[in-house]
Amino acid sequence: MRKNHNRNKEIMTAQDVADYLNLHPLTVHRYAREGKIPAFKIGTDWRFHKKYIERWIKEKLTSGPQKQVKAENLL
Repeated sequence: MRKNHNRNKEIMTAQDVADYLNLHPLTVHRYAREGKIPAFKIGTDWRFHKKYIERWIKEKLTSGPQKQVKAENLL
């Protein structure tokens, strides 16, 4: 993880998104390639607009029923 990560960047790299979402960078690349996350390419590099990533997160949180696990079920 990068120490001096600028959280206010509008255009993010796959590594930035991976850090932001706590995912592996290869997972971010796969999601982009499969169209599962909003992204665009500059040459061979994926880029992500932070506004669309945040909107994507909100849509994921509000779409459909979510299974929630109670803490006592983990014991």
